[in-house]
Amino acid sequence: MSNLDFLQPLREKYSHEPTFLQAVEEMAMALLPLFEDEKNGAFYKRAFVAMTEPERVISFRVPWEDDNGNIQFNRGWRVEFNSVLGPYKGGLRLHPTVDSGVLKFLGFEQIFKNALTGLPMGGGKGGSDFNPKGKSEGEVRRFCVSFMTELFRYLHPSTDVPAGDIGVGGREIGYLYGQYKRLTNKHGEGVLTGKGLNWGGSPLRPEATGYGLVYMTKLAVEKRLGRTLEAMRCAVSGSGNVAQFASEKLLGYGAKVITVSDSNGVLVFDDGMTQDDLHAVMECKNVQRDRLRSLDGKVSGRYVDGESPWSLDMKYDLALPCATQNEIDGDAARRLVKNGVLGVLEGANLPTNMEAQKVIRDKGDVIYVPGKASNAGGVGVSGLEMSQNSQRLTWTREEVDSKLKDMMANIYKQMENSSGKDGTLEEGANRAGFLKVAEAMKDLGWVQ
Repeated sequence: MSNLDFLQPLREKYSHEPTFLQAVEEMAMALLPLFEDEKNGAFYKRAFVAMTEPERVISFRVPWEDDNGNIQFNRGWRVEFNSVLGPYKGGLRLHPTVDSGVLKFLGFEQIFKNALTGLPMGGGKGGSDFNPKGKSEGEVRRFCVSFMTELFRYLHPSTDVPAGDIGVGGREIGYLYGQYKRLTNKHGEGVLTGKGLNWGGSPLRPEATGYGLVYMTKLAVEKRLGRTLEAMRCAVSGSGNVAQFASEKLLGYGAKVITVSDSNGVLVFDDGMTQDDLHAVMECKNVQRDRLRSLDGKVSGRYVDGESPWSLDMKYDLALPCATQNEIDGDAARRLVKNGVLGVLEGANLPTNMEAQKVIRDKGDVIYVPGKASNAGGVGVSGLEMSQNSQRLTWTREEVDSKLKDMMANIYKQMENSSGKDGTLEEGANRAGFLKVAEAMKDLGWVQ
């Protein structure tokens, strides 16, 4: 019998949610030594099964009016997964691929990511299958107003505090928070994070996920390889918030950013991106809201249509996937290993699929840090924003940056301490997050 046979009822119940089951199986595989422990194994299994069931799944219809006066309908969800450590915390994603299974996978991962930050936050996730691409400003605003009209009754600083994610940036958070305030007549509440600095936001929140990823990368490279980031060839996927600020910080440390991408293609900078190139990418994505192909011939790199950083046969020292789930498959991982990749550190959530993870593990000497650890800086600074809101004050950018660096260093320390003598950083991350949540559930009498 398989050591994970205790998950069979879950597999049967949620066979229609493969991405969620993938996240559960990957976590369970990493925790096998705990499940096989003679003294506590049975308890750990019970706790794990309890963690796989959300405490609450809220679903609702989102009607909104397009620019032609037609009423459109989308689906909205909020998965309130686990609140043992604190209020549900996790982003809102607007993307046509969003469904309850995708959000359950993201919310499940969020439980352990939030635990690693050391802040009192539970795990949750939400969003809609609304696609903001190609929509006018007015259409996005009207959608956000309608979405919050349905969701607001479930939110509270002590209950559930959403943030942004794919498709939800500062503009969308503003529209959502504006409607929340109209409906509740409550001001200054930390009920959303990622807010603008003029109305309760934290310095460095937009940069936090990308910066934190690079702080983690710097630590891993120094401690595991005895090197610095200077001149290291880094492949970054995506061109949104995380990819942009990861690239900015990598350039600041003297690394070479070789790629950025979007769903249509990839920009390749054979000798490394320049600061001017990065500014052009930010202008393209944040202001023009255009595709990277529009930069072909306008930056020092070349645009390759229909490809990604992981489909190109190129040498990278470090791979930093910052786009979406399952973007690195087995073939891509074999290509990375063949070309001598030294580390894979995840800026997105679950961007490396199970086959690719096995390829990396089998290689043995490739640093692999899962997103629940390496991209935890974003939710970490969201937690710091909540603290500032509760105290009615704002810290300086330097104060927040110092706390972010300390947080990522503490997560790295947890990974090393929990991995054991011969364990990997991946195993350490999964065990540290799980054990903290399991012990808290036991303390509260939720699992015995």
